Amino acid sequence: MSTEWMLTFFYCGIEIAKVHGAKYRLGPELEICGYGCGDHFFESDTLLHSFQVLRNLLESPITQDIICDVGMPIMHHNTRYNCRVLFLNRKILLIRPKMIMANSGNYREMRWFSPWNQLRQVEEYFLPRMIQEITGQDSVPFGFCVLSTKDTCIGSEICAELWNPSSPHIQMGLDGVEIFTNSSASHHELRKADQRINLIKSATTKSGGIYLYANQRGCDGDRVYYDGCSMVAINGDIVAQGAQFSLNDLEVTTATLDLEDVRSYRGELYQSHMPSEPRLCHRIKVDFSLSSGDDVYLPTQQPIKWHFHTPEEEISLGPACWLWDYLRRSGQAGFLLPLSGGVDSSSTACIVHSMCVLLCQAVEDGNSSVLEDVRRVVGDDSYLPQQPKELCGRIFTTCYMGSENSSEDTCSRARDLARQIGSTHMNINIDMAVKGILGIFSVVTGRWPQFRVNGGSLRENLALQNVQARVRMVLAYLFAQLSLWARGKPGGLLVLGSSNVDESLTGYFTKYDCSSADINPIGGISKTDLKSFLLYCIEKFQLTALRHILAAPPTAELEPLTDGQVSQTDEADMGMTYSELSVIGRLRKISKCGPFSMFCKLIHMWKDALSPTEVAQKVKHFFRMYSVNRHKMTTVTPSYHADSYSPDDNRYDIRPFLYNTRWTWQFRCIDKQVTQMTTDPLKQ
Repeated sequence: MSTEWMLTFFYCGIEIAKVHGAKYRLGPELEICGYGCGDHFFESDTLLHSFQVLRNLLESPITQDIICDVGMPIMHHNTRYNCRVLFLNRKILLIRPKMIMANSGNYREMRWFSPWNQLRQVEEYFLPRMIQEITGQDSVPFGFCVLSTKDTCIGSEICAELWNPSSPHIQMGLDGVEIFTNSSASHHELRKADQRINLIKSATTKSGGIYLYANQRGCDGDRVYYDGCSMVAINGDIVAQGAQFSLNDLEVTTATLDLEDVRSYRGELYQSHMPSEPRLCHRIKVDFSLSSGDDVYLPTQQPIKWHFHTPEEEISLGPACWLWDYLRRSGQAGFLLPLSGGVDSSSTACIVHSMCVLLCQAVEDGNSSVLEDVRRVVGDDSYLPQQPKELCGRIFTTCYMGSENSSEDTCSRARDLARQIGSTHMNINIDMAVKGILGIFSVVTGRWPQFRVNGGSLRENLALQNVQARVRMVLAYLFAQLSLWARGKPGGLLVLGSSNVDESLTGYFTKYDCSSADINPIGGISKTDLKSFLLYCIEKFQLTALRHILAAPPTAELEPLTDGQVSQTDEADMGMTYSELSVIGRLRKISKCGPFSMFCKLIHMWKDALSPTEVAQKVKHFFRMYSVNRHKMTTVTPSYHADSYSPDDNRYDIRPFLYNTRWTWQFRCIDKQVTQMTTDPLKQ
């Protein structure tokens, strides 16, 4: 994002807020530079350019007569902090550093920032010369302090501080702070939105008050999608809600509320629960009011019921918005997807179709920014998308890469789905390329490998499957680079991957096969959720071809057919079902289970279906597969983070990629426990 565009973004949002009568403007965490800068936070340029943007905001007439609360990194005493800067009428009121850092899962804030550990302490921060020239201030308060206006008191929280058991709003509320603000960079995960809402409702239910929450929305250049949900709450009720998923670059959520409602609520609540010695917050006084004498005639917002998306709707919307952000910023002309006719690649295709639905709706709603981006992607300045299917044909290419081991069923399923979503579809036969590669090997070694059904060894069988899979990756990139050129059109295509989170967990894919792509929208989603998503797409988008896809057994089709029918299935190859894998994956990551503790939990969870011996076999088999194939995660395609048991090696799931695959000590503990259970019925 250019600095000029970003400033326009700021000014536009502030102007909209002022038109709605707002006197306080809150933005997301680190919004000036962007939350996803990563190691660019180490660069002095990032600090410099952030202050340059702040200077522009300070001197703009648009920011006058409204308290502006913006986020940026600041160096204080040679230590870097994640800060909120509050300013009014060309004066900085205070700088509030983040005290509780997000440092787990996808977050590594402690790598770049230090927490402000001096609770209720305020120091003097000396401003850079470029800011002094605008504000006329040499220094400003820096630390944990709150803002006292003529009519109320405002205190800040920053993202993860809300999720902490010692959230600052607790003490601030006890000290009379009536309005809490939270600038956030909270990413999307399936089924996560209700946690966020409940935390904010709980914060204002137990202590009263008004809570303003501003979150980023969109792809910030990484594997996560920030899903908005900006909101305003009062005394446990949500009264204003922003969208969770949207293609709009800017959204302003405002609310008019009565401070007397907070005081009445607290007047009864605090009468018997006020601590004997409340810890006081440092107050910064400002000669400004959020209210006026005429406000008594304004209607106040009433509680609303929050609309939660189903997981299927979340899969349809979140990855689609993420794909569009990636595409429009990449400079490419669309996507290419190897479409196999199975659940995974069909899910990726449906997400692209959903993206086209969102784009057409945004254009119909008058979103000129989206229309401009669409025209740039398709290379036609006069183009006006009319139907998702027609837009899909322009920006989405699918190809079925069949071989002598492929069935007519999968070919027809891929073709039918492509026809219904409108993608430009190709049938590519890879046999010639596979035989050419095997011919080179034969010339050098004098040997020709055979499939197991033809008398070959397991090693030959696996190698022959891998050759097919890897040829598909090479061809996918070839067609992504040149298929538009062959049609006389400019640009190239991004290659989409379609391996799910369960396959990544067990390594049930070929390293550098067609799961190796530029990006993968379903890499963080389980097979179980994807099947539910396709059922949703049948009804939502009338994609009836998906019925046959869901009815077919999952198969890689890399081994010879038997009487023209598929003889190889994914679940048979893996030795467990996808539903079992989903349970195991959650225990491994979310419940932090190693082999033994996983076995101890599963003997109770699966007691109606499996004996302790069978559970032990499943657990051992999983951990052998996991450890043998963990190295594949070092090269896995960047995927949309959608679930909390993702095995993504890049940041989220930091573990070795070289294991002792025998798990000698752990498996011995499991065997000992199984023996005890089978010899002592009371322990079963």
